[in-house]
Amino acid sequence: MARQVFTAYIEWDPETELYVGFVPGIPGAHTQAATLDELRKNLQEVLELCLEERKERGEISEFPQFIGLQQIEVAV
Repeated sequence: MARQVFTAYIEWDPETELYVGFVPGIPGAHTQAATLDELRKNLQEVLELCLEERKERGEISEFPQFIGLQQIEVAV
């Protein structure tokens, strides 16, 4: 079985006091957790489920590639 590495975007939500993570470009690949270790485990599980669903529908193709992040400044 081939292995693929994905990049997850992680934020801290002060309102829920949880870490929130998602994998850009993979619909449904998002979750939350109280710790970063738990978030990593949850993200791995949900990503595997999302990819399995795509495979069953015949939608496996090239995946998005991480390029970088940009910070955009706006007045608030």
